[in-house]
Amino acid sequence: MESKNRHWLPILLLTLLIVLAGLFYLRNPVAPATATEQPVTILELTGPIAVPEAELSGLGWHGETLILLPQYPERFGEGDGALFALPKADILTAIDGQTPLTPVAIVLSAPGLKDSIPNFQGYESIAFHGDQVFLTIEAGEGTDMHGYIVAGEISADESKITLDTSNVVEIPTAFPSDNHTDEAVLIMGDSVLTLFEINGTTLNSTPVAHAFDFELKPTGTVSLPNIEYRLTDAAADGNTFWVINYFFPGDTDLTPKTDPLVEKYGEGPTHAQQDQVERLVEMTYSPNGITFADAAPIQLTLDGDTARNLEGLVLLNDQGFLLVTDKFPSTLLMFVKKP
Repeated sequence: MESKNRHWLPILLLTLLIVLAGLFYLRNPVAPATATEQPVTILELTGPIAVPEAELSGLGWHGETLILLPQYPERFGEGDGALFALPKADILTAIDGQTPLTPVAIVLSAPGLKDSIPNFQGYESIAFHGDQVFLTIEAGEGTDMHGYIVAGEISADESKITLDTSNVVEIPTAFPSDNHTDEAVLIMGDSVLTLFEINGTTLNSTPVAHAFDFELKPTGTVSLPNIEYRLTDAAADGNTFWVINYFFPGDTDLTPKTDPLVEKYGEGPTHAQQDQVERLVEMTYSPNGITFADAAPIQLTLDGDTARNLEGLVLLNDQGFLLVTDKFPSTLLMFVKKP
């Protein structure tokens, strides 16, 4: 009998320890890990695009050249206006040495496009597939909003972008929402995807990405997880992609009851002190559905209570990300290093 007791005693002690540990956890739950924040490096811009009126709304890589998209290209030059370009090599040099960057104009040819769309409100995002370019357009007034996608070609010397104005496709609107349409475009595999700006649980219970082939024929939708605040651009990264997830405190209608990403991963020090949200969220793509990647969002170190209206996003090799703002607080080209 004594030998049997000796045999069961360690098991009983181990069971007791497990029970006590469980009780301790219930009374003292482990708080979510505090998220880290990444500092923002501002890259100085010179030339006509450096003014707030540029209202940059998108970024895209054409090979080794970064293309910067103004919301209203007609503000730059004659006719349909211009986009702008920066060589990647110059950007890398600027990050290392803080030298100013002067983007070069790319002539835009889109005859009659602006006038053919009622209440045209400009271009919102841009993506490239080889020499083919895709842009989304926002139009409308109040909650009567309409989004469109158009394709075109960039010349071999990158001096001109010509849009096919005979093939402008309307994107179905998720729901009537003041000044909100599909704000992002990206290429994943053989699909062109567009993403609506508002995908929070309360306002958009079943968000989707709209899919097109390279001739802009609709190929259906891909389910998207609910994500609070605004989704303002996206950038492909292999089988995953990143989105800008931004909240301006004045958008009280977008204030969620809870933020699941904060509940899971916590907040960085400046986000814990301020109301605005500036973060990059990684997602995993499959034709059967888009899901969150198993990774904490990258939160940007905030600039006090100044909310930077993030509008454009690309990856910069494996180093990190480039982002642009529109006119709030000014035209900013920013570099954020990957953690």
